Amino acid sequence: MTHSSNTRSPKDSDLRISQEVNFDGLIGPSHNYGGLSHGNIASKTNALRVSQPRKAALQGLEKMQYLRSLGLHQGVLLPQQRPHLPTLRALGFSGSDSRIIEQVSNAAPELLASCYSASSMWTANACTVAPSADTTDSKVHFTPANLSSMFHRSLEHESTGKLLKAIFNNEQYFSHHNALPMVSHFGDEGAANHNRFAEDYGQTGVQLFVYGRYAFRENKVATAKFPSRQTYEASLAISRLHQLDAERTVFAQQNPKIIDVGAFHNDVVSVSNRNTFFMHEEAFLNKELMQRELQRKYGEQKLHFIEVPTEQVSLQAAVKSYLFNSQLITLAGQDGMALILPEESRENAEVFAYLDSLLAADTPIKDIKFVDVRQSMQNGGGPACLRLRVALSQSELAAVNQKFILDDALLTTLNDWVNRHYREQIEPNDLADPSLAQESFTALDELTQIFELGSFYEFQQ
Repeated sequence: MTHSSNTRSPKDSDLRISQEVNFDGLIGPSHNYGGLSHGNIASKTNALRVSQPRKAALQGLEKMQYLRSLGLHQGVLLPQQRPHLPTLRALGFSGSDSRIIEQVSNAAPELLASCYSASSMWTANACTVAPSADTTDSKVHFTPANLSSMFHRSLEHESTGKLLKAIFNNEQYFSHHNALPMVSHFGDEGAANHNRFAEDYGQTGVQLFVYGRYAFRENKVATAKFPSRQTYEASLAISRLHQLDAERTVFAQQNPKIIDVGAFHNDVVSVSNRNTFFMHEEAFLNKELMQRELQRKYGEQKLHFIEVPTEQVSLQAAVKSYLFNSQLITLAGQDGMALILPEESRENAEVFAYLDSLLAADTPIKDIKFVDVRQSMQNGGGPACLRLRVALSQSELAAVNQKFILDDALLTTLNDWVNRHYREQIEPNDLADPSLAQESFTALDELTQIFELGSFYEFQQ
């Protein structure tokens, strides 16, 4: 597909002053360490430890507020209903809510843990987004990720799609698609395997889809230890759904070696912003070919590839510190870009030494900042996992349901809500306590009132 001059709508006159809005996941009251994610080293390492859901949610809100304080627009995505009792009923358990929890905790505790997972906090996996500057119909497109490779995450896409429609609820500006078929051939992990490059957020860009394997052709190079979750076929389907120009779209395979070290999503080994790509040198298979294609399709302006050498930061250090699971942002009125990193990157001597050298080098990255999201990190998600990037023009931002845009009043309300409803800690055996489910439902019921969503969750209907 190609763009033509008559496909743009009147709203495009303000695209030049578009901005990137981060929609962070509000960490849910059932935050616990179930160790459910095969291939996620942090998730497995901290499995069955005591979690601190109240601290987790407050850390997430503090990060959102910090980004606001830097001058960025900040949105909120809500936690999903957990435990997800409709899934347990569909799997043959019956009776009252309490009876179901009792049955599952005795007969299949792994199912109970899956249906209690608060993994929807990682909104980089919520969906893939295409800004209106890149789409033939000049609308912002959303496709919820099916997350079919992990059972606990495959439960998310229907609620995700419903929530996205409630937030981006103006058909003049936004187009919503269903998740791809729930089969391994179309495994889709959302924006965690997607990057976009443009001189500014409102200009037509080049989109990079990263996949781990092919579903319908031979994989000449494959992982040996952990599954490759994203397929080429899923990425290609989303590019079609989003009406992208093939001459401004690139597909690249993640290095299987990286996946086997624990980089289960590409955002564990690379992050982009505007014309800059910050990446580990071993992140991609056929790296040089990918870079040449990106630059060719990008045009005359220069793309900046900042590659971190293995000799300075090992793959293991990159995964452990989540150096690349950072937010690379542009700050108004400041020269260059800033990296928003987890505290674990500061505490890793190897990584921190590299960051010192990065600031001394001549690159677009001029500043580094650190945030404390340890509760999320211990479950396998850093700053970038917690946010979904959406490039919006001023008209599009105004068309978003403003209840989901963070301001001082909403921040105060959500902090109070968390402090009143969240447990200080959850131990693994607490999942068998029916009162935890009731506490979660009570909290979520009040949350729908805060956001004026009506009967949004299944337990309310």
